[in-house]
Amino acid sequence: MAFLDYVVLVPSLGLSLMIVVPLTGCLVRFRSNYTPIGLALDVEDGAAPHTGPVVTSYFAMFRRVWNIEGLQGLYKGLMPTLLTALVVSLSLLIFLDDSESDSPRQHRHGAYRPPVAGVVGTLLYGVGMMVLSLPSAIITYRSITTPHKLPYFQPLKSLRVLLTPTEMRRPWILYMTPGLLLAESLHVAYVTVILGPLHRLLIPMTAGPGGLAFPEITPGKLAIYFFIVLVSTAILTPLEVIATRLAIQRNHAAAEYNSVTQEVDGEAEDVPEFAGAEEDVIGLRNEADPYLGLVHCAKTIVDEEGFRALYRAWWVTLLGGLISALA
Repeated sequence: MAFLDYVVLVPSLGLSLMIVVPLTGCLVRFRSNYTPIGLALDVEDGAAPHTGPVVTSYFAMFRRVWNIEGLQGLYKGLMPTLLTALVVSLSLLIFLDDSESDSPRQHRHGAYRPPVAGVVGTLLYGVGMMVLSLPSAIITYRSITTPHKLPYFQPLKSLRVLLTPTEMRRPWILYMTPGLLLAESLHVAYVTVILGPLHRLLIPMTAGPGGLAFPEITPGKLAIYFFIVLVSTAILTPLEVIATRLAIQRNHAAAEYNSVTQEVDGEAEDVPEFAGAEEDVIGLRNEADPYLGLVHCAKTIVDEEGFRALYRAWWVTLLGGLISALA
């Protein structure tokens, strides 16, 4: 492995995160924001309208984050995202360099890909990577949605805000968050088993000048694949919204909370919120009434917030699928 690859890694990664972190943070908050369309019951069982923030679009959420929390709020989740990206990038540089490939058609300097092992092997690889990265994703999503200003260089203090005492003592319980592992597994399985083979069939890669690989595109096959991506968006977007909602739920030992809560306890009392913020950027569902699984989460979202809530920022998923068609 060339030393130059390691030298270039840090600045290129930093530039990518400068763009990706604010966009991802607003996406997570938009999909997490709880906006019931009906009336809630107050402590005296009287009907009361929902008083939380109602944000109707991704870009409206971006403006709301900027107005309430400023630039620092846009970069919530930076540290866990940076650490995860560094670990993944270094692992790819060290273990998945394809420069040793025997095929000149597959060789491309600076390209790093998982090993090609058929649909089953790729599925196992994808699920394995998802399982390894799940705790990092949970911590990142919670750091984005918390109203507290987490310190950048005090990870233990931040973790005490984001995780319950139960999760701190038994971190493996994160994998037991109701429905989360199933939602992520279904997402990986659909992309790997259905979308991946169709992509290779309709838009195969071909060798170009210098041995570089390019997609072999014909208008007819490209139109068919774009239709497949559109259908896939209708399937994948709800899974992404559900996974986001489930990831921010905190596993708790108290039986009355059904082993799940969504907000912070006393551990966050000494962690300040953003100065001048008179209201939270987003609202979360009552922590005493959590989602109990994938199906329960989907049904509850539809019943309380409407069917459209499952398709928040659907165009982001669609755009990702279209870009992958030409990757």
